[in-house]
Amino acid sequence: MSDFVTASAAPSHVPVVEGRAIVQDYHIAGSMFNRARTIRALNGIDFKLDKGKTLAIVGESGSGKSTLARIIALIDAPSGGDLLIEGSKVDITKTRPGPAMRSKVQMVFQNPYGSLNPRQKIGDVLTEPLIINTNTPASERRERAEAMLVKVGLGPEHYNRYPHMFSGGQRQRIAIARALMLNPSLLVLDEPVSALDLSVQAQVLNLLADLQDEFELTYIFVSHDLSVVRYIADEVMVISKGDAVEQGTREQVFEDPQNAYTRQLLAATPITDVEAIRARVARRQAARAAMATPA
Repeated sequence: MSDFVTASAAPSHVPVVEGRAIVQDYHIAGSMFNRARTIRALNGIDFKLDKGKTLAIVGESGSGKSTLARIIALIDAPSGGDLLIEGSKVDITKTRPGPAMRSKVQMVFQNPYGSLNPRQKIGDVLTEPLIINTNTPASERRERAEAMLVKVGLGPEHYNRYPHMFSGGQRQRIAIARALMLNPSLLVLDEPVSALDLSVQAQVLNLLADLQDEFELTYIFVSHDLSVVRYIADEVMVISKGDAVEQGTREQVFEDPQNAYTRQLLAATPITDVEAIRARVARRQAARAAMATPA
């Protein structure tokens, strides 16, 4: 069962995910005292991301970053624009995506305490996506779930336990395991470590890095914490009031920001102890450099 998490294959020249002029409007109904109005949350966002890369979407609360994440994760339909997954246009304005498309994109939410059903055993949490979306036999479902628990740093003995028996960091590992059960090519991670202590953040980020390296996963990583983004992102998109005010590689955005809003975010970012993250990323970069060097 060692290959059960292999990400969906896509031609190397086709982005895993691409957004073209993504717009999201929210219509507010009128009342006796207020007129009906429309609020634009996203104003024509463009982006693309290749296999095995991480795009960090950053911005203040209310900037539109979580709205964009929910569209990419196929949870909400955009008001306009095109979303492509592995080169295929996704039309979720008329009908919900089928299992084949939905299995390619999974989401991990911010709150590890609220994202798991407290009445479900962990084994049921992990096997439920297989029951809903596949015809996997019951015996294989359990085998895959137990193997996935090992992949995220837990064990088969946790299969029959309940969420309240785990810490926040362990629950987030379980949420990541659940997201991987359908072999997605893209994970949308909405503030996945913001509710965790700093030491636990580093552990979960290291786990995500390991899974990405092993299975060539592609990540959309939503965060307001630039001290974390700096050490995990390949590319960065800065959103303000629904507009992508700056996009570029991590080095471009952090070392030579072009937009005043980006510079304000960087200046307001507290310096935190991210040595564990720094060391992990340094090892990844060294490994990639060694692989790229001809023998």
